Amino acid sequence: MNIKVEIRETDSNHAKVVVAGEIDAYTAPKLKEALDGFTERESIHVQIDLADVTYMDSTGLGVFVGVFKSLRAKQSELELVGLSDRIYRLFEITGLTDIIEIKNVEGEMNGNNV
Repeated sequence: MNIKVEIRETDSNHAKVVVAGEIDAYTAPKLKEALDGFTERESIHVQIDLADVTYMDSTGLGVFVGVFKSLRAKQSELELVGLSDRIYRLFEITGLTDIIEIKNVEGEMNGNNV
């Protein structure tokens, strides 16, 4: 499976990234490359929509941790939205839900606790 990454900058301080497909060892480098452009910018808010991501492994988690750290070092923010329950669980198990802002999780939108 491939990955599709669409970047929309709403203004100089806000960007929305829509990711679709699978994030694994094969596709993670493409995602990292697409996000690298934000990691050197000061005070930007990057929202990544994962609603159309069907699979993610630890390689994908590593990409998000790296991007989070780089953005934070530049006083920038990372926000993840639209995660399926399954993908949210990966972040939860690893403790990343405590450090990365995650909103609009599928189960939460349906009224379930995640």
